[in-house]
Amino acid sequence: MKKLLQGNEAVAEAAIKAGMKFYAAYPITPASEIMHHLASKKEIVFVHAEDEIAAVNMAIGASIAGSKSMTSTSGPGFSLMQEAIGLAHMTETPLVIVDVQRVGPSTGMPTLPSQGDVLQSAYGRHGDTYPIVFYPNSVEECYKYTIEAFNAAEENQGPVILLSDGFIGHLYETVDLESIKFKIKDRKTIPFGQSNRHYTGLVSKNNIPKTKDFQACRDWLEKVKERMEKVAKNYNFYEYLENKKADTLLIAYGITSRVILPLKNKYSIFRPIRMFPVLEEELKKVAKKYKKIIVIEMNDGQYAKEIERTLKREITSIPVLGGTINLKELREKWKL
Repeated sequence: MKKLLQGNEAVAEAAIKAGMKFYAAYPITPASEIMHHLASKKEIVFVHAEDEIAAVNMAIGASIAGSKSMTSTSGPGFSLMQEAIGLAHMTETPLVIVDVQRVGPSTGMPTLPSQGDVLQSAYGRHGDTYPIVFYPNSVEECYKYTIEAFNAAEENQGPVILLSDGFIGHLYETVDLESIKFKIKDRKTIPFGQSNRHYTGLVSKNNIPKTKDFQACRDWLEKVKERMEKVAKNYNFYEYLENKKADTLLIAYGITSRVILPLKNKYSIFRPIRMFPVLEEELKKVAKKYKKIIVIEMNDGQYAKEIERTLKREITSIPVLGGTINLKELREKWKL
């Protein structure tokens, strides 16, 4: 049955469908509708936390206790969560963090969308961590990839980040949730007290802190990195719209990919859905067909740098700043 649904509401509905049993968050524009939608759901434990730091730590604790867990926020709250997300990586605790982006830094422009948290999603924490990051571009995809985020978190035994933005989060579209195909992975984490896993932020081996054992640290990092790379291959999500007459490839994601869609008659378009780890094999295979590559995004070229590093060739960055994006500006200012 088709229903009119908002992007943020689709995330909330998908989380319940995926088996989420605990949700904690602090209200923040433009992510608050996720919280509002879940507040009345009797099948989950819902906590209106005092701040984002408390919310993410509650979600980590609930996951350690055995429940699929999620929190949601926007840029300022996402910044506050970084230390705790690092803890989730160190303790190998699965959970989903939703970041509905707005203009920053700091309080920025709370009601206007942005894509300024892209690099933070991958590199926001101190130390080396390897998150899997998804970014849908429609209400239907908000539903689908929220479920996949929970699946990836269970499989990778660590936090997974679902990026969105103020446009996608507040977008209303008619969707048939029953027609969306997906599988739901069962809970893998053994609850606290029933295993010898460690639950501190310290490097540990056999549940014993090893704060001066560099080899223990290297072994742990190699283990989690290898596991992430293996798991990520099960989530190679992207969209490629090929125009065989084009010699230029446009790369965009999230709402930006929706805005540039009318340009498919002139260019080819590649849209990463799994943002991190970067889709290296897929990008290299596609990019070699084109003389020029242009990355369009609502930030100052954050993902463009990742694409350039991945492809090891010069690319053109079109940074769209200021909390809005439209095709007219892209055509007139950037001559697309």
